[in-house]
Amino acid sequence: LNRLTKFWLSQHRPVKLISMFLKSSLQRHFYTSAKRPGRKAFIEKITEMQKFFGLNVTGILNTETMNVMKSPRCGIPDVAEFSLFPGRPKWNKRHLTYRILNGTPRLKFAVVVDIIKKAFKVWSDVTPLTFTRIHCLNAVVDIIIKFASRAHGDGSPFDGPNGTLAHAYAPGKGIGGDAHFDNDEQWSIAQPGIDLFLVAVHEFGHSLGLGHSADPKAIMFPIYNFVEPFKLSRDDIKGIRILYAVLCRQIGIVCYTKMGQCIQKIHLE
Repeated sequence: LNRLTKFWLSQHRPVKLISMFLKSSLQRHFYTSAKRPGRKAFIEKITEMQKFFGLNVTGILNTETMNVMKSPRCGIPDVAEFSLFPGRPKWNKRHLTYRILNGTPRLKFAVVVDIIKKAFKVWSDVTPLTFTRIHCLNAVVDIIIKFASRAHGDGSPFDGPNGTLAHAYAPGKGIGGDAHFDNDEQWSIAQPGIDLFLVAVHEFGHSLGLGHSADPKAIMFPIYNFVEPFKLSRDDIKGIRILYAVLCRQIGIVCYTKMGQCIQKIHLE
């Protein structure tokens, strides 16, 4: 670590725990190929994170950077602008199914079911996709939704209250598309607590193939921020329509379709 970073850590005890938190947070939320990042990689990741969140870029750990790192957020790593997962995975069908395995003790199950339905509708309103809840436990579904605490069988354990709120997987077989919510969070409708609807809309964006966005107004921005009333940003809509659109004959243009008709052309930059 550089001298200023070491000094900052020395003023905030315990040093070892904070250093471990910092390194694990950078590895968890920003892609890195290094198993044990050295000084150079460490500073690069701090710089990358500061650029992503629009912070003062110094490459030095400071209070502003630490506050962002400790904010409630999604568990998927960050990239810039609206983004798609590597390989651009998406569903190759329009009618998707989902199952809700369980709920949270902080909300009635019927309320959870209604929130999940509304969160899916946010995406179906701007794409050709439809979402149908399946009750039968033996039926094969595209997206499985569950609440869990700590280690829950997918190799990505939750960390207790705050921190990582939820995570979801890109479209694909097996666990692909599934969304998991940390059952240790104070899930709620609006405030106080963590608004389940907003987090669900975000995670289902991942389930459909969207990565994180650097636009603070986007629902795909990785840091949780309560907003009311809610609506998708232009960045969110552009990203999802790039995925679920059909190519037009003109080079550099995609066509967003609804009911089989091209109703919006998007010019790619």
